[in-house]
Amino acid sequence: MKSNRVTELFGIELPIIQGGMVWISGWRLAAAVSNAGGLGLLGAGSMTPDLLREHIQKMKAATTKPWGVNLPLMNPATEEFVKIVIDEKVPVVFTSAGSPKKYTALFHEHGIKVCHVVSSSKFAGKCEEAGVDAVVCEGFEAGGHNGREETTTMTLIPQVRKATSLPLIAAGGIASGEAIFAAMALGAEGVQIGTLFALTEESSASEAFKTRCTTLEEGDTMLTLKLLSPTRLVKNALYCRIDEAEKEGASKEDLLKLVPPGSARRGIFEDDIENGEVEIGQIASAIKAVHPVAEVMKRLVDEFHTAKEKSANF
Repeated sequence: MKSNRVTELFGIELPIIQGGMVWISGWRLAAAVSNAGGLGLLGAGSMTPDLLREHIQKMKAATTKPWGVNLPLMNPATEEFVKIVIDEKVPVVFTSAGSPKKYTALFHEHGIKVCHVVSSSKFAGKCEEAGVDAVVCEGFEAGGHNGREETTTMTLIPQVRKATSLPLIAAGGIASGEAIFAAMALGAEGVQIGTLFALTEESSASEAFKTRCTTLEEGDTMLTLKLLSPTRLVKNALYCRIDEAEKEGASKEDLLKLVPPGSARRGIFEDDIENGEVEIGQIASAIKAVHPVAEVMKRLVDEFHTAKEKSANF
């Protein structure tokens, strides 16, 4: 993989960014990805301010490579998170679930690079107006919270490429070197990977979560909760209750009762894989074993170069 605008922007060896996933992306995972040449991200969305500061400090002790923090901007603790990120001199912030306008200039004042996650070319254009340094376009194959447009990654990349001149990172359904090559062929300059890293040894997800997700077949995840915030979930007992309620015309209030606060924690972190939210991407059905991050990163690079060599014969 050659150096490009994404590697140069973040000072990384490989244009591979690890998704900042709730209950999954702690310092062990993020440090492992950074140490392997990518960009590791701490997932602040499931942390308290004190816990985020603790993980930042552990990251500093675990790696000398570039790393960052993912900040969902609709989180009630966002103001505190922003202050901590600035105080702790975090080098990179990936923002999501909200407008990047409010904090981008502030982050830049403190030398922090900003990348924002979008699900449409329209919002990619708004990111450029907001002054962010790069943009992630995430297709609806991705796990967890998702775009309402339900645009696939392969459809989204070229449209976002036309809509913005910013360095472009693709996400959603990417778990192989071949997929990285395909994303770059469509105009991406890097990739953000969630599901594959969620199912590594260093991920802080529970063993029950990893076991369940590595036994999934095609079609075992679905995008649901569209009245609230579209979320890709594994089909379990909770999903079946949600699906039944939605078919009967459930209101937002009804759905909120089915997925009270803490549902994602129970499904991802606390072994409740039947009655918690088990959030994972479609590509999980292609992942059948849990491996260390270093091994995963090496495989991605090898597969990328093999795909590139094969393309010479097209």
